[in-house]
Amino acid sequence: MKNTPFTHKHQQLGAKMAPFAGYNMPISYSGINDEHQAVRTNAGVFDVSHMGEFILKGPGALDLIQRVTTNDASKLTAGKAQYSALTNNEGGIVDDLIVYCIEENKVYMLVVNASNIEKDWNWISQHNTGNVEMHNISDKTCLLAIQGPNATRILQSLTEMDILNLKYYTFVKGKFAGVDNVLVSATGYTGSGGVEIYFEDSDGAADKIWDAIFEAGKASGIKPIGLGARDTLRLEMGYCLYGNDIDDTTSPLEAGLGWITKFTKDFTARPILEQQKASGVSRKLVGFEMIDRGIPRHDYEIKDAEGNTIGKVTSGTQSPSLGKAIGLGYVATSHAAIDSEIFVAVRDKQLKAKVVKIPFQ
Repeated sequence: MKNTPFTHKHQQLGAKMAPFAGYNMPISYSGINDEHQAVRTNAGVFDVSHMGEFILKGPGALDLIQRVTTNDASKLTAGKAQYSALTNNEGGIVDDLIVYCIEENKVYMLVVNASNIEKDWNWISQHNTGNVEMHNISDKTCLLAIQGPNATRILQSLTEMDILNLKYYTFVKGKFAGVDNVLVSATGYTGSGGVEIYFEDSDGAADKIWDAIFEAGKASGIKPIGLGARDTLRLEMGYCLYGNDIDDTTSPLEAGLGWITKFTKDFTARPILEQQKASGVSRKLVGFEMIDRGIPRHDYEIKDAEGNTIGKVTSGTQSPSLGKAIGLGYVATSHAAIDSEIFVAVRDKQLKAKVVKIPFQ
């Protein structure tokens, strides 16, 4: 199992640790509900250094990204980022990712899911005709997500970069907490605002930045946050988790990711997805809330009123913010409309639920 440069910090803080994507990661510190509310109301720090980062550079970098991703990266100028997906030859999702434009038409950073680093690297490499320099910088890159409504206010004292006014999906690069070449990005997986910061762990940078953040946030009550609360926070927003809600067998259109699927350019599986768009998909990813008492879990069957299986749960939890059980799942398109009544099979019971808009309210 791999450690991140912050593993010793988590252990010192008494975090409950567990394996995740081959890494020894913190699941919780003070408890998932407490950490969840800290991010929703104040600020919290996540160690997400297990994520993967690739640098693509050269005159063909943009063309390569355009070929393998669904979104239109030609719209990116330096300092802007974009949510996108890699698709396979059958129209399934190889991974979801963020594309950062470091230098227009020349240098890009792709941030991919930890469990897919090798798979994504191989997939992109297969499509590289040789004129793009590729660097896998995952092992030497630290990534902290500082999330919550007070996050940027707490961090602003640590840098001369203007992070208070960073627009969503833009980034700046400069000195942060005395460390050079830190990339500060107005992105995150919680829906509560904040930033993610990328930097190389050299000359004790990891400890320096971690300590500076917690010192700056001490008076405000900033907290370390584990992967447990990361999951409940993203689920309340309806954000997909790779391996649960999307995978190699789900298409972007089924997953509600049509907005990042641009048919103005050629990319892997474009004809398949164009056909899906024209004829409609047979299943859709929906958000639902439980009406009957019970918590939906991954892979529970979803049924109609007659007891016919119409889909399955991909993610579910008791929402800490809303005080009710919520979930995501694929259902037959005929049952995907808002307010549709569905039933989740929990052991020998069929518990009533209804399809709702996401983000959950």
